[in-house]
Amino acid sequence: MTQEGFLSGRVLIAMPGIGDPRFERAVLLICAHDSDHAMGLAVNRPAGNLTVPELFKRLNIESDIQAPADLVLVGGPVERERGFVLHTDDYQAEHSLGVAEGVALTATREVLEAMAGRGVAAPRRAKLALGYAGWGAGQLESEIRDNVWLVCDPDEALLFDEDHDNKWTRALAKLGVDPQRLSSTAGRA
Repeated sequence: MTQEGFLSGRVLIAMPGIGDPRFERAVLLICAHDSDHAMGLAVNRPAGNLTVPELFKRLNIESDIQAPADLVLVGGPVERERGFVLHTDDYQAEHSLGVAEGVALTATREVLEAMAGRGVAAPRRAKLALGYAGWGAGQLESEIRDNVWLVCDPDEALLFDEDHDNKWTRALAKLGVDPQRLSSTAGRA
């Protein structure tokens, strides 16, 4: 969870002109951040039309319930074959990581099986992401100083709803920022 000076549990909002198409208009939840590294998941980048039930089928996970047809997300450019489930903290497993108030992250097959209705109760809300965004020591702090990212608090709708096209604008609105007023060139006053 959040430690003084670190951004675990906070949301990053990409500034216009970020210069990296993988993060253009991205909204990321920072799942872990300390002096050595940072790791986050994009919550508004669908992986094409791949849905959770289709991914379950590819992974040979039989579903005892009608799995939600939510789109699978591209969590970031690192280890795109690795899966992560961002979920409400009503589901906890041995390897779940508390991220923010009411939010956890689990990267084991057990959470997928819970989501498929096999075994323990599934989390109330969940998003499955492939890959993650990662930063080395001091890199994220440097990007924030260079006005690459804005930071806001998460809310359940921003993290878990299916309105991916409008999450960037909605995240900016949480800060009272009108995207039409943002410049694509970074600077400091």
